[in-house]
Amino acid sequence: MKIFISSDMEGTAGVVDWDQCRPGRQDYEHYRDLLQNEVNAAIDGANRAGGPHEFLVNDSHGRMANLRPEHLSGEASYLSGRHKPLYMMQGLDDSFDAIFFVSYHGSASAGPATLSHTYNPAAIAEVRLNGVLAGESGINSLVALGHGVPVVLVTGDQTTAAELRPYWPDAHAAVVKQSVSRFAAESLHPARAVRLIAQAATDAITALRDSPTPPAPQLKLPATLTVRMRNPDLAEIATWLERVEADPTDPTDPTVVRLVDDDPIRLYRTFVTLVMLTRGIAE
Repeated sequence: MKIFISSDMEGTAGVVDWDQCRPGRQDYEHYRDLLQNEVNAAIDGANRAGGPHEFLVNDSHGRMANLRPEHLSGEASYLSGRHKPLYMMQGLDDSFDAIFFVSYHGSASAGPATLSHTYNPAAIAEVRLNGVLAGESGINSLVALGHGVPVVLVTGDQTTAAELRPYWPDAHAAVVKQSVSRFAAESLHPARAVRLIAQAATDAITALRDSPTPPAPQLKLPATLTVRMRNPDLAEIATWLERVEADPTDPTDPTVVRLVDDDPIRLYRTFVTLVMLTRGIAE
């Protein structure tokens, strides 16, 4: 079985502050080790379910070079670096059998969700996918849909787990912390978090292997992304892109734009382009 892992960092047990997940800050080296342990737990847990399997880990946090490739379990391949056309889902294709979202976090407008944001917190206030509040896990599911690969595991806080459920109701979740606010959470001890993730990964792969058909996302096409920007200027810039328009359902709100497409991967790429286009202006 071939498994794709998209790893973020804000969902790691114990992480509650930006300084813990930004290179060069005093606490970063410690917390990147905790992230590494959680990614390895997902790999090890999957391998306990009839492995060994083949893994590709796409490092999707910040500068996207947080993991130590020589320390990855399962001799996993490692995709790192900042310029990726498919961003957090780069490397996925239809040769994969399953997707893990490891150390994910809640969306910009969800709460409570530690270090919540949606791709670019300086530009994006809220995203809805087919009318449902969507975090990065929901948006990234567009690429999963396009390649026909199921998301079977998510790890992070309770809000992250809940946000994935409307799209992948059968996905397994390892809730390693309970968010109290955007900058506070009650986390499991790292050793317990690792055990929980490993067991959830084992259960997810076992269920997938034993299922007569792989699970399908609850996502209808054409799909609609409704994006609330932080201000009208950012929304106006977003409409420079093809397939992005001011929201026709609410012409009184100048901060909302809409993206509609029957191709889920093209829709995702348009959204990523919107993120990149507005990043410099917002910052």
